[in-house]
Amino acid sequence: MENYTYNSLTLQLEGLKVTKTNKFPIFVFLLLIYVFILIANVGVVVLIWTERSLHQPMYLLFCSLSINDVMGNSLLVPRVLADILVPPSKRLIHYYECLMQAFTTHMFGTNAHTVLMIMAFDRYVAICNPLRYATIMTDKMVMKLTVSAWGVAFVLVAVLLSLTIRLNRCRTLITNPYCDNASLFKLSCENVFINNIYGLTFTVVLLSSSIGSIILTYSKITAACLTSKSKSLNSKALKTCSTHLCLYLIMLASGSILITLHRFPEYAEYRKISAILFNVVPGSLNPVIYGLQSQEIHKLKASIMRRLYKVLPWRQR
Repeated sequence: MENYTYNSLTLQLEGLKVTKTNKFPIFVFLLLIYVFILIANVGVVVLIWTERSLHQPMYLLFCSLSINDVMGNSLLVPRVLADILVPPSKRLIHYYECLMQAFTTHMFGTNAHTVLMIMAFDRYVAICNPLRYATIMTDKMVMKLTVSAWGVAFVLVAVLLSLTIRLNRCRTLITNPYCDNASLFKLSCENVFINNIYGLTFTVVLLSSSIGSIILTYSKITAACLTSKSKSLNSKALKTCSTHLCLYLIMLASGSILITLHRFPEYAEYRKISAILFNVVPGSLNPVIYGLQSQEIHKLKASIMRRLYKVLPWRQR
């Protein structure tokens, strides 16, 4: 072991393998997706917070998902874009910046699960207990659910990374397009048994809680719809729940592909691509799906566009 590599604060990111012919198309493609993620998610958040008619638990909870998408992609995608334009030997990152990236990516994935879980609870109360919805889903309850979702994710990820920080490092190469916990503890030559056990427990607890809550709430919602003779209730359940379930399945599929590819080293490049898609796909599709399915947001956007059209310069001629 060379001394200069021991606990080095300068790490090297392997990044994506790009050529002179495809690096600019890849750069432009990722840049356009990133800009769309920012505009779409920030636009949804601003629209919900400025329009009092949208100050409902369902939309306020969705704001957390949009904020999570913006934060997760803003601390990862710009770095990936910068690394595409430089040769692999110059893709260097400071250890503390690497830790921040790892915290961000795990916070992004964990928080997506916890936020979608509380959104499922909101849909359950709205459909199975419509008469008590206003008394249960108060502003105080929405705040408690939001803080709980972010707080649980923060604690789980903080413990995950604290177990990695304690390790001494003898390597400097991150075999990923960005830093994550697994890439960091693989830099150590010490025993990482505890890290593997906690990481596995972390994943099992998160996925079982997430999938279990979705199955439970949707089973109860399905039972309520089957026993109800109200067409309006069933129509409302179909529209709101299909949107939420679609968001959840996109997030679950993106994460499952990434976890699966980690088990096959021979598909390293596919794993790198899926790691990036895990961030950008949900972040770009969430506001689109929610905006198209939500009648209130769709009508409000149409109303705003009509107002803007009326005040455009050529309308004055």
